[in-house]
Amino acid sequence: MVLGIAHEHSGRLDPAIHFARKGYDLARRIPVILAQRSAGALLADCFEQQGRIDSAFRYQKILSAVKDSIDANAHLIDAQTLTARVEATSDSVSNAAHIREMDVLRENEVQKERTRRNILLVAGLVAVVFGAISYRQRRSTQKALRRSDELLLNILPEEVAAELKAKGSAEAVHLDQVTVLFTDFKGFTAMSEVVTPQQLVRDLNECFSAFDNITGKYGIEKIKTIGDAYMAAGGLPTPNTTHAADVIKAALEMRDFIAEGKVHKIAAGLPFFEVRIGVHTGPVVAGIVGVKKFQYDIWGDTVNTASRMESSGEVGQVNISETTYGHVKNEPGLMFTPRGKVQAKGKGEMEMYFVAVQAPPIEPFGTTRS
Repeated sequence: MVLGIAHEHSGRLDPAIHFARKGYDLARRIPVILAQRSAGALLADCFEQQGRIDSAFRYQKILSAVKDSIDANAHLIDAQTLTARVEATSDSVSNAAHIREMDVLRENEVQKERTRRNILLVAGLVAVVFGAISYRQRRSTQKALRRSDELLLNILPEEVAAELKAKGSAEAVHLDQVTVLFTDFKGFTAMSEVVTPQQLVRDLNECFSAFDNITGKYGIEKIKTIGDAYMAAGGLPTPNTTHAADVIKAALEMRDFIAEGKVHKIAAGLPFFEVRIGVHTGPVVAGIVGVKKFQYDIWGDTVNTASRMESSGEVGQVNISETTYGHVKNEPGLMFTPRGKVQAKGKGEMEMYFVAVQAPPIEPFGTTRS
């Protein structure tokens, strides 16, 4: 058909008729009514231009028949379309009602799901809030317990603190062999009159803090401070066989710390501390006393005698009793200076010894070590 139209426009009527007939015959066989009408119209036009009136008239009649067929089909289609539209409208009304019903059901389900989700969300938030509060409370409680334990261990031996926590009380015990140490600063009262209270407490705290570190180093239990006096003991609360030597070594380090501080104070032109230290070994009773500000303490003649060793000693010296000497006389690295019988207040005369670190032997000049 396209070629026929092209030839017709170019004035080549015979080729146009040839291709138009082929298009018409093909359209009839398929059949395609609109294609028949187009091909018939082209043939009628070409024949009319050639003056072939009969042929042109014949194809005009064919065109009329084709048109009637097209109109009939159009009316049929319109009827079918109208019927379909009516049915569709009916179905649409029914479907619309069904759709509305489904929409209502769907909306109800959505609302129920939204409500369930909101309930779960609120429950989850509540659980999170309570969980956070509970976690903070547990952490706060644990922190408070740790702090309580730390404070308890600052005033009680670990074993006694554990017993107190477990039982609510701690039994007093008798210990056969304990070595007790006392220190006291010479001229403390006089020094307090020439320095400020802040400086006095600062210097005292520096000394006692150093003593705490030294006793901790040797496993000795600090008992208490009384004014400018410091009291500690070895061999408790758990008995051991090294308590006398441990206390002597700690006492010598305390003495050396105070001696070094004295040198620095003198160099700076400041007042300084000097210390006396006394040590005695014997039995004690140990336990906790008091309800408020309770503390671990020891009692017995051993404590009194250790105090007399301190007051009967000399500045810069560690003064020990004969009993303590008996425990450490064979301890390597120590040397002893017998003092003979010394008057002790309330005790009469008692054998006492100064103890010091034994100096290494001096090698002869010119000798070499192998």
